[in-house]
Amino acid sequence: MMEDKRSPRRSISSRLTPVAISFARLSIVWLMIIFLLSIFELIYNGLVHQFPENFAGILFWSFLNDLVFWFKCLIYLFIIYTVLSFFSQKFAHIVYSVFIVLLVIVQLCLTSYFTTSLVPLGADLYSYSAKDIKQTIGASGGVSFIEIIAFILIITGAIFALWFLAPRIKIKRYVAFGLLLISFFVAAMGVQAMIGQAAFKSDFSNNLVINKSDHFWNASYRHFFPGPDDVDIYADSYISDYGDSGKNKSIGFKYTDPQHYPFLHSDSVADVLSPFLKGNATPPNIVIVLVEGLGRAFTNEGGYLGNFTPFIDSLSGKSLYWKNFLSEGGRTFAVLPSILGSLPFAKNGFLELGDGMPKHLSLLSLLKYNGYHTSFYYGGDSKFDNMQSFLQKNATDEINDEKSFPVGYTRLPAPNGFSWGYNDKELFRHYLLTRDEKATAPQLSVVLTVSTHNPFAINEEDKYLAQFEQRMTNLGFDEAKKSEHRNYKLQYASIMYLDDALRGFFNEYKKRADYNNTIFLITCDHRMPEIPMSDKIDRYHVPLIIYSPMLKRTSQMASVSTHFDISPSLLAYLHHNYKTKGPTLVSWIGQGLDTNRNFENLHNYPLMQTKTDIIDFIMGEYHLNGDNLFKLNSELGEDPIHDDDKANQLKNAFDQFKKRNNMIITGNYIIPDSIHQHYNPVKGK
Repeated sequence: MMEDKRSPRRSISSRLTPVAISFARLSIVWLMIIFLLSIFELIYNGLVHQFPENFAGILFWSFLNDLVFWFKCLIYLFIIYTVLSFFSQKFAHIVYSVFIVLLVIVQLCLTSYFTTSLVPLGADLYSYSAKDIKQTIGASGGVSFIEIIAFILIITGAIFALWFLAPRIKIKRYVAFGLLLISFFVAAMGVQAMIGQAAFKSDFSNNLVINKSDHFWNASYRHFFPGPDDVDIYADSYISDYGDSGKNKSIGFKYTDPQHYPFLHSDSVADVLSPFLKGNATPPNIVIVLVEGLGRAFTNEGGYLGNFTPFIDSLSGKSLYWKNFLSEGGRTFAVLPSILGSLPFAKNGFLELGDGMPKHLSLLSLLKYNGYHTSFYYGGDSKFDNMQSFLQKNATDEINDEKSFPVGYTRLPAPNGFSWGYNDKELFRHYLLTRDEKATAPQLSVVLTVSTHNPFAINEEDKYLAQFEQRMTNLGFDEAKKSEHRNYKLQYASIMYLDDALRGFFNEYKKRADYNNTIFLITCDHRMPEIPMSDKIDRYHVPLIIYSPMLKRTSQMASVSTHFDISPSLLAYLHHNYKTKGPTLVSWIGQGLDTNRNFENLHNYPLMQTKTDIIDFIMGEYHLNGDNLFKLNSELGEDPIHDDDKANQLKNAFDQFKKRNNMIITGNYIIPDSIHQHYNPVKGK
């Protein structure tokens, strides 16, 4: 009897062919949807913000990144689809279709996030508490009615295409298997790395072309499944031997016990402020004003987007002013540990360690040890980002936040029912009314503003929108430039509001008895990303102003320093002039402010953009962002360069920081208990 060739034992190929064809049909529809979503994103951002100049080039890079993302996913999804098909091909079809719709929803949410923040969402999502996420979503202003309608139409269209269009697509077997073969090649060979990244003139355009789902899923994978750190055999090279032709030598530390205290070293920071600040009979009050989101791009002379802070600009001319200063973080989470403690980042920012923060010292605890009264002022909730925990561990005498404001103070407007807290004018008023100008003890006060935070809802909005319009006219903007800036009118209006609030603060402070014995520092937590950025370093480029009636002379510095350098330099000045006491062994990352009037960078420092991204490192005139190398210019702009030797120098130095930082993550100490117990007034903290 002859064997029936149509028996149930069909070849693997014949069984896989209908599965592959069905999968390919749905996948091609998914690719079409991905392309349409990219077009939607470009148009959406163009309407909300601005249309980029090279629209065709940006569309090409968007489609290319989409295609790579699509191919990377296919081979893995096909394996799952095939397994499900063994049970029921209809079931596999339904599951895959539902999964595609879910991916579309995720992509739309990520697009909405990017349009609001102008930064692609990554694994930093997992580093915030549920309460912090709720606050941040509330601050974004919610989703508009037009967005909801657009999202519904897109999702409905996707469902329709998957249900009605996919079955009508004619596809050959060799095409279906060919797509899978290409997918395997793209996933296995790392084609995305071979293609590289877009290199448009603005960081906004480079971020715009990124497939937001690809960025998010890659970052999420690295977050939950981190790979082993790559250790270069030359990792000890160049750490204390960096320079260009023997000049611009970087500053280095001699670490005393790197196995147990990876950042502990002798206190060797020089007093560079005494040549500018006279010494009074009694230790001065110190007021540190941390302005939310104020970047150099739109403040002071030389801001490439224009000078929208006339008061701050006038104050800079009467001060010590660093025009090429850098924040250490791209979000607020990094500002307190960096400025007050010159502390490492740990894994997700030092504050994220919460109660597990290793024992450390800071400007707060050391000045309290020396008789200072310490206070913190913030118009919002000080528990955000674990700021309150950090302040308590550093023995802060007063923590004033939204709960401490009495009746009669005005909160910021609450679009969609959310408000960050009290506006900056009220914050400064609260500070002035609660600080005793005749106190016998010197005072250290830290004031963190909030009005220039998304959603940029301010009191007296019409007044400051009108001032914004007048300011553009005063700056000589043509109509095209005015129109471009109006895309961010709420941001600019909030900046002008903050500038006016600072003017009022200083005008009132001048009337106080302690004014002549006060040193003011003004800097920013980071540059707001909601106005498009020109390059990667722009995210960190902020001003530093030291103003005081105690100034002997003013000066403008073009040299580069960062938040890490502030506390070491203040403590060196106070020790030199007022004999304040501190340990001989310290853990500062900062090497002190550079007061050179000419452009240079003596520092080797990491920068942390989000709670999961320690990917930036500066060294001399160079900036490493991931695997990309940039050269800084005298205005702290940057241009991409290709120099493997220089890139390896920065990578090796960066690796040294990461090694030390990882030791903090795994439980090493920052300072010995004996030093902490002696200088921190809060025992056991």
